[in-house]
This record gives sequence, structure tokens and C-alpha cells, in this order.
Amino acid sequence: MANKRVLVVTQHFWPENFRINDIVEGFLADGLEVDVLCGLPNYPKGEWFDGYGPHGPFEEHYRTAQVFRAREWPRKGNTSVNIFLNYVSWPLYAAAALRRLPGGYDAVFCFNTSPVLMCWPAIRYAKKHGVPFTNYVLDLWPENLYSVLPVKNGALRAMAQGVSDWLYKRCDRLIAMSEPLAQRLRARTGKPADKVAVIPQYCEDFYAVPCPDEALQQRFGGRFNLVFTGTLTPAQSLETVIRAVGQARRKTGADLHLLLVGDGMSRAALAQFVREEDAGGYVTFYGSVPAKDIPRFTTLADALIVSLSDSPDLGLTVPGKVASYMAAGKPVLASMDGAGHDAVAEAGGLASPACDAGALAENLAALCALSPGARAEMGARIKTYYETHYRRAQILRRLETFILNGTV
Repeated sequence: MANKRVLVVTQHFWPENFRINDIVEGFLADGLEVDVLCGLPNYPKGEWFDGYGPHGPFEEHYRTAQVFRAREWPRKGNTSVNIFLNYVSWPLYAAAALRRLPGGYDAVFCFNTSPVLMCWPAIRYAKKHGVPFTNYVLDLWPENLYSVLPVKNGALRAMAQGVSDWLYKRCDRLIAMSEPLAQRLRARTGKPADKVAVIPQYCEDFYAVPCPDEALQQRFGGRFNLVFTGTLTPAQSLETVIRAVGQARRKTGADLHLLLVGDGMSRAALAQFVREEDAGGYVTFYGSVPAKDIPRFTTLADALIVSLSDSPDLGLTVPGKVASYMAAGKPVLASMDGAGHDAVAEAGGLASPACDAGALAENLAALCALSPGARAEMGARIKTYYETHYRRAQILRRLETFILNGTV
């Protein structure tokens, strides 16, 4: 694959914390030449990162990849209006920025988190230049939109459905994280099975390396630490987790402590919910940390929690954090439906239905009742599952082969 050139299109890129950063590193290490078209970093708080602003910089390097940045409306406090403006502004600016690209690409690849609109500039470039375009569907639209923004107007929902389907149909190839998602995409686009590959999200290798942290141990040690890492949005249904921890504390008498490592649009609402539940004594908002610091928290954890709301469409995907949790070799509890629920259960973790605080509390109580040795065995089984299904090297090879050759 040496000397092959790939254009990566994604609104969110370094220094924001997204897995596409590592995918680009993997492509480069495997001998691909990479250009990246992305936005100006302001996720998740909506504030410009140090050194960035509305006036750029618009060109720089990430490792040996050339990075081309396009303007966007910042999320500015994550209000509904500003998120909407952020969603629609970047694709328009990015489409105008296509003329700045040097060209000569063998393939175009979009790491398509929300919004679905971010794949539109990639489609425009690929169609104009006759280059195969592969879209990695991380958030299914418009379903994921409704888990973040309360769109009730029928006309707006019909428009969102039509735009999403039109964009997916215009992609040459699609990648889904799970077979149920692949089936949905095939049904909506009419694409044959060989054009919709199932490739799960991997996690970076550093998640599998324990990282004891004395300061964290001194601050939080001596409690049964339940750790959640990632973005705080309505889709995570963290109210369910907070309720469940409270119920399990009362049921078991154990000193359960929920450590939320991350930030996002739901931070203020969750803080208010913690006050209403009088849960401040056992819920800590730690804030965002760099991805490479996450192993400090998974090493501290007695168990790791992943949750999603009960939207049936969210059950089509397996959250990326599932792989990183499994790599840590700790017990994993899932409060979700569908593909993510099944993956955690199959790995040997404890899975309960989405938004069912009682069922999650029962699993927490069952975990507390296990001996430390039994919990360690559970973590070891889960890590073995990770090594079989989510290893970085094998999934990168599958990504590269499908993007460049259309085969898996």
C-alpha cells in the first residue's frame, strides 16, 4: 500500500479527542500518505482551543499528514441553536475549502460522527474527481440527531430523514460498527452487502497498559470506584447510572463512588440532577482529560460503566468506549440495548436494559458481592475478548483494505 494517498474528511480532529487521530497515525505508519480536511477545534465546550480561532490557522501538520482546516460556527455553550449552526456551517465552509487540496488521492474516507452533513464535502470531492469514497458511519442519522436535539416538527424530521438517506446513498461504500447497523444501512440505501462492511471501532493500544496513579489513589482510593469516561450528552442517559448507583449503595451498604471523566452538553443538567438526588457525596465530575490519560482512571476503577438511552436506533451501534473498557481488563457494566448490550454480555460483563436503573443496580450489587479474585477473573475474560475482536492492528488492516480496494 506504499505511496497510496488518502483524503480524510472529518469535522473533528486533533487536538480534539477523537479516534480518527489514531487512525491517521496508523495509516501513516503503514505507509499511506494522508491529507486531512477538518474543522477548527472547539469540541466539546464550544470554546476555541489555545492557538485556534475564527482566523485559523488553516494549514498545519499532524505527524506527516497535511491538515487543512475549514471554518465553523463554534458550539458556544452547547445550546440547541449553536449546535445546529455548528452542524450546518462546517460542511459549507469545508466544501469551499476543497479547492485548497492538492489532489492526487486514491481514496476519500470520512470518519462520520455527528452530523451526517460532514460527509457532504467528501462526496462532492469524490464525485468530481472520480475517487472511491468510503463513509464510516459512527452516528446514524437522523436517529442520533433526535437523541441530542428535541426535533418534534414533522416537516423538519422529514427533511432530516431525506437529507440523511440521500447522503448515505451517494457514498460508494459504507462501514458500520455492527451487523444490525449494516442491515439498516443496506435497507435505507439499497446497497449490496459487499458495499456495506461491518468493522467495529478498535481502541488505541495504550488503553491496554495499566497506569497506576498515586494522586488519584490518594484522592479516591478506599471506595468502590465506578468509572465512566467520555462525552456527557443526553444519549448517554447518565441519570439512569446515577440513580442506579444510589439504589445499589442503599441495597448493599457499599461505598460506591461514580467518577465521571469527561464533559459535554449535559454537564450542567447532570450537576443539577445530582443535587436533586442528593448524590453529591458519591458522584464526582472530574472533567475532560487527554485520551492518553484515560488508563489512569481505568486502572483506578473497580468497574467501568457504559450507558445509552433507550432509543432503539442507538442500539444499532457499539460505543467506541466499549473496546477501550475491555482493553483495561476490568469488569464492565452496560446499561443499553442492542449491539452494545450483546457485546458486553458476550465478553463476560454484566449487561442490563437501557434506562433500567433497577436492573443496573442489581448488577452493581451482584458485582459488589463477588470476591476481588472473581472480579479479577471477570476482567481477564473481558480482556481476552478484546484481544480477539478489537485489536488495533487487525482492524486498521481491514479499514485500509476496504477503503482502498473495497474488500474486507
